[in-house]
Amino acid sequence: MPGTLPPDALPEPEHGFEDSRRLTGANRWFDGPAVTLTPLGDAAGDAGAHARWAARVARVAALLGWPGPRPMAHRHAGGVLLTFAAPAECLMTATELNEWAWERSAAEADTAHERAFDIAHDFDEAAATGMFRARAAAEERPGLQALMAAARGRGLLALADDDALSLGAGHAGMTWPLDALPAPADVPWSRLGDIPTVLVTGSNGKTTTVRLLAAIGAEAGLATGFSCTEGLFVAGQAVDTGDWSGPAGARAVLRHPGVQAAVLETARGGLLRRGLAVARADVAVVTNISPDHLGEYGIDSDADLAEAKLVVAHAVAHGGWLVLNSDDAVLMAAADRLPHARSARRALFAQAFDDPAPSACRAAGGSTCGVRQGHLWLWHAGAQHDLGAVADLPVTLGGAARHNIENAAAAALAAGVLGWPATAIRTVLQRFGASPQDNPGRLERWAHRGATVLVDYAHNPEGLAQLLQVARALGGRRLGLLLGQAGNRDDSAIVELARTAAGFSPDRVVIKELPAMLRGREPGSVPALLERSLREARLDAARCSLVPDEEAAALDLLAWAQPGDVIVLPVHTAAVRARLAGHLAR
Repeated sequence: MPGTLPPDALPEPEHGFEDSRRLTGANRWFDGPAVTLTPLGDAAGDAGAHARWAARVARVAALLGWPGPRPMAHRHAGGVLLTFAAPAECLMTATELNEWAWERSAAEADTAHERAFDIAHDFDEAAATGMFRARAAAEERPGLQALMAAARGRGLLALADDDALSLGAGHAGMTWPLDALPAPADVPWSRLGDIPTVLVTGSNGKTTTVRLLAAIGAEAGLATGFSCTEGLFVAGQAVDTGDWSGPAGARAVLRHPGVQAAVLETARGGLLRRGLAVARADVAVVTNISPDHLGEYGIDSDADLAEAKLVVAHAVAHGGWLVLNSDDAVLMAAADRLPHARSARRALFAQAFDDPAPSACRAAGGSTCGVRQGHLWLWHAGAQHDLGAVADLPVTLGGAARHNIENAAAAALAAGVLGWPATAIRTVLQRFGASPQDNPGRLERWAHRGATVLVDYAHNPEGLAQLLQVARALGGRRLGLLLGQAGNRDDSAIVELARTAAGFSPDRVVIKELPAMLRGREPGSVPALLERSLREARLDAARCSLVPDEEAAALDLLAWAQPGDVIVLPVHTAAVRARLAGHLAR
């Protein structure tokens, strides 16, 4: 009988899981909350076990009164993800159901292991359903759900997390602790409202686009708050530093009482690990798609990554604007394929204003931004606006930084469809980037000992290629490069970074270590792989050296610089970048 033998009487079951998560908003799989886990063990690749798991989830969800769980086993190169849609108010219970259903279904593949599971636990389906029903009842907060429903009925943003509920946003919002919620009748609904909100995602250019948009919002007279990989900022002042590009950053900006417009960097990691933070936005921007972080969270290809980024389209699917880079074929194919992306009003930016895609978009009533005869042009609501000569926009470095032409076009287009004045857009583009403090860590240009120094983030092969193209366009006698990578990229991505660097034939490469970003790798392994890959790409070994510390490596290159050189410093640590800025300023 169950319970008559100790749990260790049979071999330890090998049907576990890892990375069991709650997705609190729209995600790659569903248009609302869901749960997901990564199964482990011999049964992880067993289609029969997946089918049993799906059937169990569907049966128990039906008994609990949860509509449409649609359980899905997503196979990818690294294994499989098991996910299903779940009610927002019962995500903890849904997570437990997911784990139980998998363990039970996997154990059935092995009678000995099944017996071990039965001895250790009571996995009877009827008993489990009763347990989940009790836990769901305890987890549900009827008062919270009533308030959120009342907000949605009034067209207001409602944000809930583990600690608090917000209704409305920014200066027109209010927040209460979950243990001190008012009754719906006691909420001062007349003083609540929403604020203009923009989501910005993509592989490269997110932070620059966010900062440009925030500057335009401020020029338009709005106290603009934004979140990004560099921190939280309100009305030009830093509220906090660090990486705030996930859901917590979005909530912090939208809850700040001084914010009149919100620009939210929305990174891939947060979308895949937690889902979309907001149910509704006015504009969602996708800058581009390039291979990065492949192999993580079921993302195997550029097309997978495009689908993950386009989760932001759920927030604008009903009346908002989706701003896309029409020069990015992978992105556009995914946007045409996904129903929620097709539902939004579309606005396109491109290098060429008169390319076929933007021209067709304008003909269909959409809005566009791009370059015509050397000037950046914005078309919106039947009117076109000359935003200035591209070569005169500081952020483009005289037109050499083609990727920043795209970022400027994306920001201008998003601001345009929001209805912000064209004069504000033009004014910001004419000045933004003239000072390194406008866009710290992103294509900062400094003079040092007669050399030109470019400081940037450049965290993937595409970003590095863009940066080195700018460096080569500036001319220069010699090219020096700082090269390093975080440990959470796979070997192929690190090799490609080195090949990209070698392709520009730098005169000197200093390889750095990032001790705070090893992320599971052994110290020295990433620099060794970079050094080996540079040699295999036929870059002369005499041109390469290794300086493990990031700051020391950058200073080594600066000491090597001579008049007429171009020194390229991709710096990934904010504190190091700040100290280098002080050094360069002196």
